Amino acid sequence: MEYPLYFLITYLLSTLFSMAGTGAGIALIPVLHFLGVPFNLAKAVGLFVGFSTTVTSTVMNFRRKVLDIRFALPLAAAMLLFAPLGAQLSRLVDEQIIKTLFFLFLIFSATMMLFFRKNAKVHYQSPRVLVAAGTAVGLISGLLGVGGGNLLLPVLILLGYAPKKVAVAVSFVVPFAAFGSFVSYATFVQMDYPLLLSTTLGAVAGGYTGNYLMHFRLTPSQIKKTVAVILYLLALKMGLTLF
Repeated sequence: MEYPLYFLITYLLSTLFSMAGTGAGIALIPVLHFLGVPFNLAKAVGLFVGFSTTVTSTVMNFRRKVLDIRFALPLAAAMLLFAPLGAQLSRLVDEQIIKTLFFLFLIFSATMMLFFRKNAKVHYQSPRVLVAAGTAVGLISGLLGVGGGNLLLPVLILLGYAPKKVAVAVSFVVPFAAFGSFVSYATFVQMDYPLLLSTTLGAVAGGYTGNYLMHFRLTPSQIKKTVAVILYLLALKMGLTLF
């Protein structure tokens, strides 16, 4: 049976990506699809895995009272509404187009991981800007089946918001947007619950392992370079199947 293999792959990816401070869903989706899992199902699984591994940090940030509710609320409202709509939109868009967009998103995420500097380029700070950013990122993340943090974080920082404030808000918003997208996909995707269980268990176990390994002599920059290379390789593999 494939499920032990799915568990192992998810465990390894989650271990590595958690050490880089990011979710493994963006890598898990193409890997599952390469192994024969339908693309929409792979996206749904990646969303649930992302939710299950990040929701604890969301609760912790809320309890520690480090979350700026007034800042996070417009983002949350927009993403919770438009991420599920983006998922439904994937039913209307040709799968090859979505795969091409996912291919580009892999390249974007890897490049941001290697070269992004947390410097503001403009200073547009208002609730309307937050709603617009949440709307756009929600639609894109729902369409692609990703949490959206890899896109939302650099966008808000480039717009002039403080990086620490953004990081806390994104960690609060993304898990619930991911769960909303997952529920939306579940309305039209035939769910494989053993696959969902095996990958979720692998992701949770990998997250704990990654946090443990970070206590050793491994710097985040070293891990991020490794993760970026993996994303580039996945993009290359995906590109070869598309073009």
